[in-house]
Amino acid sequence: MFYYYGRKKQIARYYPASELEAIVEPFAGAAAYSLYGNNWKKRVILVERDERVAEIWKWLINDATSGEIRGLPALKVGESSSEFLHIIHAATKMAFKYKTIKVTPVLERNWEISKRLMAADLYKIKHWELIAEDYSLAPDIEATWFIDPPYKDSPGDGYAYGSSLLNYKNLADWACQRKGQVICCEGENGDYMPFRRLLNLPGVAGKRSMERIYHRSTTVCSQQDLFSDAIVA
Repeated sequence: MFYYYGRKKQIARYYPASELEAIVEPFAGAAAYSLYGNNWKKRVILVERDERVAEIWKWLINDATSGEIRGLPALKVGESSSEFLHIIHAATKMAFKYKTIKVTPVLERNWEISKRLMAADLYKIKHWELIAEDYSLAPDIEATWFIDPPYKDSPGDGYAYGSSLLNYKNLADWACQRKGQVICCEGENGDYMPFRRLLNLPGVAGKRSMERIYHRSTTVCSQQDLFSDAIVA
């Protein structure tokens, strides 16, 4: 729905399809997996510990209208803003640490794109549920669990509740106890579950980053078929 550093909007299609009628995202962020395809039509439960991100979702689900979103003021390069919804469009995870931000061309463009998308897709999320709590307080139901935590070590720094605050052994134990389908995302440093390579992503200066995944399906088909060495252009 909105820009969020580390969101899965561009690669959502590479993840396994949801097999159940409910989706839970315990680290909701921008909830790109739940918005992908027809996933939004299901029962979607977002769990978000960052109070500022949760407030955005609460507004979008309970109060916002498409007309109101379209009427939000444009951002102008060189101006400053202290609105968190503006700040997170700054294409950097360090935005989570900022109290105010100076509008750059990137921020200006991201904000205009997000306004259009939020207004157009708002109807999809009005039936969604939000829990503004730690991931461990998600409801214990049978669902597709799309678990996308801050990635281990430095890739997960910068967020309000980043990798340094997360006990990954506890997270692994908790994930394995979920009922239904489990999809857990990680980067190259993830070693707390039997992750496999999902795809490689282009990065800065020719470098590539690896997206890895743990998937426990509700079906009996081989999980091996779900993984590839795909490269996203």
